[in-house]
Amino acid sequence: MRGLAAILVLMAAPALADRVEPVRVIHPQEIIAPEDVILRDGGGSGLPGLAAIIGQEARVALYPGRAIRPGDIGPPASIERNQLVPLIYSQGGLRIETEGRALGRAGPGEYLRVMNLSSRVTVTGRVTDDGRIEVSR
Repeated sequence: MRGLAAILVLMAAPALADRVEPVRVIHPQEIIAPEDVILRDGGGSGLPGLAAIIGQEARVALYPGRAIRPGDIGPPASIERNQLVPLIYSQGGLRIETEGRALGRAGPGEYLRVMNLSSRVTVTGRVTDDGRIEVSR
């Protein structure tokens, strides 16, 4: 009898976390609203919950019945492709500011490739909250 109890304990199913699913098709670049998602039991997606998803931008098409994964969403883009953006390079006491052209879309905290309009060199920098690109080497 003890052996059977030990086997049953070892075979216990893992606890499944809640998952967030869209209730309608959400297209890429759409902002996720509270009425667009629902919390379901089981099959956790690795996301903290509804609060972490609402207000985010869909990076890919999201379909009903499929859990939303962390890579499927991100902060709303504040910079669009081909937009002129300020580039800032700072190191030690040196600070260089110039203008660049965004080569993609990105939101605050994300990395973005930008073409320096003065030198025509492509650099990568991090988008700040105020829409500037901080370039570091």
